[in-house]
Amino acid sequence: MAIAGLVLGIVAVVFAFVPGLQWVGGICGIIGIVLCVLGKKKLAAAGSPTGTATAGLVLCIIGTVFALIMFVSCYLCASAAVGAAGSLLRF
Repeated sequence: MAIAGLVLGIVAVVFAFVPGLQWVGGICGIIGIVLCVLGKKKLAAAGSPTGTATAGLVLCIIGTVFALIMFVSCYLCASAAVGAAGSLLRF
């Protein structure tokens, strides 16, 4: 589970910066957070190192936050562009 969370964290960070696909990064980040937490608990109970799960958790959190910030930024820019275009078309 820790490796799957790490992969989803990498995907979340990559898709956080793709315009129009930030929602993919957010979803992958949230699912990755759950998998990393479960994997970390499982590895800790087995006495194994938890570095992969920790790295995945950090990447998932960063990817989710960046995806949220980029989504809001793109939404605000698009709404500002529509507002500016609407004011230009008024006679």
